[in-house]
Amino acid sequence: MSVRMQIWRSDGDPEPLTLSGTPNEKQLEILLEKDPSILGQPLLVIGRQVRTDLGRIVDLLAIDADGILHVLELKRDKAPRDVVAQALEYAAWAKRLDQEQVRQIHSEYSPDVELEVRATELFGFLPDELGVQHQITVVASDVDEHVRRVIEYLQSSAVPVNAVLFSYFEDADRSYLARAWLVEPTESTSIQRTETAGGRKEPWNGQDWYTSFGSESGRRDWEDAVKFGFVSAGGGDWYSRTLNSLPVGGRVFACIPKVGYVGVGTVTGPALKADEVTLATDGALVPFRQLPLSASYVHPNGEPEVVVPVKWIKTLPSSQAVWEKGMFANQNSACKLRNRFTLDRLLPAFGLDE
Repeated sequence: MSVRMQIWRSDGDPEPLTLSGTPNEKQLEILLEKDPSILGQPLLVIGRQVRTDLGRIVDLLAIDADGILHVLELKRDKAPRDVVAQALEYAAWAKRLDQEQVRQIHSEYSPDVELEVRATELFGFLPDELGVQHQITVVASDVDEHVRRVIEYLQSSAVPVNAVLFSYFEDADRSYLARAWLVEPTESTSIQRTETAGGRKEPWNGQDWYTSFGSESGRRDWEDAVKFGFVSAGGGDWYSRTLNSLPVGGRVFACIPKVGYVGVGTVTGPALKADEVTLATDGALVPFRQLPLSASYVHPNGEPEVVVPVKWIKTLPSSQAVWEKGMFANQNSACKLRNRFTLDRLLPAFGLDE
């Protein structure tokens, strides 16, 4: 049996609203491009009428806040059974897309506004990985029993295909758009993360790192870090453990959350607890706790900060921090800095070559 929707007025005797027809593919495409959130979550459209490597045309391509690719295929009236085969072909294509291909699709769709900027406006950030997962959604007014059974089977086999159904209704001088999923989306029906995700992150240049320096009055002070040469994090192992990934000799950019990038330097020693680390000061190695610091570098739970020695190349006061919408930021205390958009702005700002 097919899937059909009906809406009733409930203020008084139940009265069904008039089904006024179904939106055509063009109307749905325009509607979804303008506001893809009608599918139930924030989505950023990155491509329209995208040609695949086999010459097929994808109606709309979008990403969500997790970097999942959403392929939206629009079909008017009852979707024929070959729509499922076409959706699977699109899934095979989407699975092979890497970071650069996703960016290229976006640049052709939005040549004047970069992906980082549009993603930040919608999600508050750009997902670190793009295309590690994907979801194929057939958009139609109805589907027949054959299509329903195939999609339900594929869903049970962890294949990311679903259908969403739209209908128009009228009530006096008002019109309504109704939506129903063939299989209601849940975490259990989403695609499993691809194990081999190579190419789904931007390539790393092998030298640049990001560190979040959460300057807090009385606990952690950026002026201390500039004067004595270090970055730090604390509050427990979850917050500080990523500092262990910073290699001696690596170039690290320090960012104060919600302020911007304030320094770049070279890591000169391993991450150690503040009670154990020594820093080079005036030609001598001085225990961290013996330095005239402005902050305590101790978490309220009594845990000491973890400190990484850094020889600064250039630093800025927080009032002159480098920041632009779309630049990379991360809740981890340290991670590889891959984002080309961010590096293209940091390198000249700090007077650096590649």
